[in-house]
Amino acid sequence: MQPMLKPLAALVCLTLAGPVLADCVGNVTIGEGASQIATTVANKAVGSTCLNDLIIDTAADGANYGSHGEFIANLAKQVAAWAKKHEISPREAANMLVAGAKSDVGKTMKVRVIAFNDFHGNIDGANLNFTSTVDGIPARTPAGGVDYMAGLVKQLKAATPNSVVVSAGDLIGASPLNSALFHDEPSIETMNRLGLEFNAVGNHEFDEGRDELLRMQNGGCHPTDANSCQGESVGTPYPFEGAKFNFLAANVVDTASGKTLFPAYGVKNFKGNRVAFIGMTLKGTPSIVTPAGIAGLEFNDEADTVNKLVRKLKRRGVDAVVVLLHEGGFAPGSINGCSGVSGPIVDIVSRLDDAVDLVVSGHTHQAYNCSLPNSKGRSIAVTSAGAFSRIMTSIDLTLDTQTKDVIAVSADNKLVDRNNVLGAVEPIVPVAEISNIVANYNAITSPIANRIIGSITADLTTTRNVAGESALGDVVADAQLGATASADKGGAVIAFMNSGGIRANFTYAGSTAGEGNGNVTYGESFTVQPFGNSLVVKTLTGQQIYDLLNQQWAANQYADGGRTLQVSNGFTYQHTFVSKLSPLGGLYVCDGSVKVNGVPVDKAASYRVTMNSFLASGGDNFTVFNLGTDQLGGDVDLDALESYFQANPGGVAPGPQDRIQQVAACN
Repeated sequence: MQPMLKPLAALVCLTLAGPVLADCVGNVTIGEGASQIATTVANKAVGSTCLNDLIIDTAADGANYGSHGEFIANLAKQVAAWAKKHEISPREAANMLVAGAKSDVGKTMKVRVIAFNDFHGNIDGANLNFTSTVDGIPARTPAGGVDYMAGLVKQLKAATPNSVVVSAGDLIGASPLNSALFHDEPSIETMNRLGLEFNAVGNHEFDEGRDELLRMQNGGCHPTDANSCQGESVGTPYPFEGAKFNFLAANVVDTASGKTLFPAYGVKNFKGNRVAFIGMTLKGTPSIVTPAGIAGLEFNDEADTVNKLVRKLKRRGVDAVVVLLHEGGFAPGSINGCSGVSGPIVDIVSRLDDAVDLVVSGHTHQAYNCSLPNSKGRSIAVTSAGAFSRIMTSIDLTLDTQTKDVIAVSADNKLVDRNNVLGAVEPIVPVAEISNIVANYNAITSPIANRIIGSITADLTTTRNVAGESALGDVVADAQLGATASADKGGAVIAFMNSGGIRANFTYAGSTAGEGNGNVTYGESFTVQPFGNSLVVKTLTGQQIYDLLNQQWAANQYADGGRTLQVSNGFTYQHTFVSKLSPLGGLYVCDGSVKVNGVPVDKAASYRVTMNSFLASGGDNFTVFNLGTDQLGGDVDLDALESYFQANPGGVAPGPQDRIQQVAACN
């Protein structure tokens, strides 16, 4: 028997080394889920693979058909090839084609929209964090940074063959020093590599005026600033390459030419299924940017603009419409909730044409995932991804490939989780090329950013009390009064600061990159006041000061909370305005309550008043500032803040928040 063992072993080896026949069971099916069609054809092996596994008809198989007809054509080729090789019979081939024709494969297509908003140049996420206990996101969870955003984009794109990356504005402006120092060229360069395709202009895109915004799109070096065009040092092209994505500005019209500043919309074609992206900023942009920077531009109503464009798109045969809108609302709670939604977005959506399928919103820095009624009462998806790169929204559109319209939308706000705190199966891997660019910009910025300019004794925050006053607002206003009080600097006795111009907090625990020693760096102060406004002193009458204060709650002010000006030491007043209850447009300042160093303001007298250059030209709808006389220019606001820190070597304490008083009724 021994001679028989060797040939048997050889046979076993040959069998193991040869092709393994598939274990095919059941009959061939086409499609998936409830719409799956069964055939009478046995699921036999063709080569080493079962027929069911050879038919590309599910997303798991990589199916990506632009139409049902495209799938049938592909199936016909496969079936014909198998029949020619006699692997299936003509009857089996016909049965499979009939089943394919009855199936839904290719009748719909999924398109993934990857969206974010209010990036504000936050290229480096090293010190960014996010907290949402309702969503299971622990306090100060590390989140954000453009390299981690890009890593999440790669993950989301890998799950679907059809995708597009979009932004709802404020991509640039009010940025940290490592982007702002270079006029936000780092933000554009890194977004080019992330794969952004469309960005709706926001109000902050206009911070440096229209010409600078056009340079962001078209490229080239800044005309006067040597900090521009650092490509040779950071690993990007020289000169500055400009945006490889499209800025969109549907409601921003050049009054001289009658044309929009940028294209009103962009259309992306997914295998014959076209989706339009209409992009725009809020119509109130002129009131929150420096007027000189937008001279000659008109900002039109958001809903009216969209509705006109919808009719144009329909004539072009485009029925799937997404709006990228830099305007939003407020919805406290979960980042994927819509609890008590309020704000301008509700009214805008209620006036939109029924053809709009999705609104990606921004501006309010809120994260929400809503379904709001349009002009026909039909609910449509409305999303927002918070701010500063910490959240992105994954939105799946289901397109009907016959009608070319959207038939379903599902959205999910996702944390840009730097340390995989939430335990994702696939942790985000930052994109190395982008990480290197950010690191190189940080290296250039570091000597400037890390210079210590002073210290604080506790947190200085922008949190406002019921009267509208914040501890940090007090400090900034005091710094500006200190820089303009001397006769040669303007002789000011009052300083006013717009709350929106204070962009971050000074935190004791987070000072000097988390060392918690109370020291404040130039980079931290720049984050608080990033606009580079200069100080201006003008003469206002006492009556104009009363009028100015009442403009805080004028009918054209934002939302229902007004815009409370922060005020300097020695200036006090009382008002009866109650946020979210009192209607805008009333006169709420108590007569006789406005005082300078305890002395009531004389309405007929003149007072020297400090403001920044943004307010000086009527920013935030404070038109009374335009009426001031005997104007004198002064220091840059950030220099004034640094001088204030240096004048208080023992550390700057939080402001007292006792200068503005809310009362139930005037005496």
